[in-house]
Amino acid sequence: MINLATDIKPISYIKSHTAEMIRQVGDNKNPIIVTQNGEAKAVILDVDSYQNLVNTINLMKVISIGDRDLKNGKIVAHEELKKKISKILD
Repeated sequence: MINLATDIKPISYIKSHTAEMIRQVGDNKNPIIVTQNGEAKAVILDVDSYQNLVNTINLMKVISIGDRDLKNGKIVAHEELKKKISKILD
C-alpha cells in the first residue's frame, strides 16, 4: 500500500537520493510515485513487484482470450485436443 508521506517524491529528490529510493522499494515493496512540476509522471517498482504485475496482466489476457473463444464457440473437445497434441509431439 502506498504511504503518501514517504512514497511520493519529486524528481529532484529522486535524482539526489537514487540509491536510497532503490533501497526503499526493495525493502518495503511499496512503489514510489515520481512527480514533476507537481504532477505524477512515473512509478518506481522493485523487480519482483513489476514481474508479478506483468505476469498478472498476461494471465488476464489469456483468460480474456479463452472467454472470448468460448463465447464464439471456438472450443475443442478434450479427446480431440489430446490427439492434436500427440500428433504434434510425435
